[in-house]
Amino acid sequence: MASLRLGAMPHSTGLRGRELIKGHATLNDFLMLVDPGCEVAISGADIAAVCDRHSGIGADGFVRVVRTTALPGGGAFATSVPEAEWFMDYYRADGAVAEMCGNAARLFAQVLDSEGLRPIADGESVTIGTRGGARTITRLGELWTVDMGPARLANPEEADDEGWDTAVVVPGLAGQRAALSVEISGPHTVVALGEEKELEAAAFAGLTDSTDPVAYDPTPETGTNLEVVVPLGEETDPDTHSPVGVARVRVLERGVGETLSHGAGCCAVAVALHAWSGPGAPEDYRLLVAGGEIGVHVGADPLGEDSSVLLTGPAAITGRVTVV
Repeated sequence: MASLRLGAMPHSTGLRGRELIKGHATLNDFLMLVDPGCEVAISGADIAAVCDRHSGIGADGFVRVVRTTALPGGGAFATSVPEAEWFMDYYRADGAVAEMCGNAARLFAQVLDSEGLRPIADGESVTIGTRGGARTITRLGELWTVDMGPARLANPEEADDEGWDTAVVVPGLAGQRAALSVEISGPHTVVALGEEKELEAAAFAGLTDSTDPVAYDPTPETGTNLEVVVPLGEETDPDTHSPVGVARVRVLERGVGETLSHGAGCCAVAVALHAWSGPGAPEDYRLLVAGGEIGVHVGADPLGEDSSVLLTGPAAITGRVTVV
């Protein structure tokens, strides 16, 4: 077990003496606090302090693993979704409360299983609570599939026939770029690029937010995550013989900066690619991110009322840290 002394941290922390589990899902990393009874008093400053990569432990986000019935205000949710015994109390790296994260959900399920809180056999599913609603996670060997719920266009009345509703100026790229705004577990703005060299040229290094100095027209009212994507064509699934869209993706997460992977961001990219492709578009996508590969199933009509986007990828626990 690793032990880290945090005396030089800029904020006092309510996490002293607590063990945190460190892990990642396609290198999108998180700190997990197993606190079934919601007994640990933590603040946004505490979370930002331990997630800081220079003065803290370092992570893209923070999750409290808590029983739904123990979470303040969770009683009504527990009554309406009794099968959701566990709740993913999720925060971004800056300490801000967040709705849901597909990568964190995969690691959450891994922690439930590894800690013996809710063993999950291969092929079995577990339902958890999130601020975005109940989510079902299914184990597929070494992979986890998360039902991310429905997707929708953020500005359907503004989207033109070609699937654009926003103009974006991305640092490192010349001129405005057309984009589509998608809502799935938060707001996303997806920019399509023509070449991989443009993807590499996007100057995300050192940025800590997705709206500064990125310029949006119109400006998103509550901020947005920014995804830049280069479509790489289609391949054929060897088992189903159905087409699979392939693309490379980079993500600038609001409140965090560039992440090596982003589950909801990849879902937004797949929904946008499907919309841009039109009739006959693939229902499945293989997305290449810096942290590995993520699979997304959008179905025939990802923007339909009864639609649900599925996210598949690995998750791994890498260590434990006691905050002293």
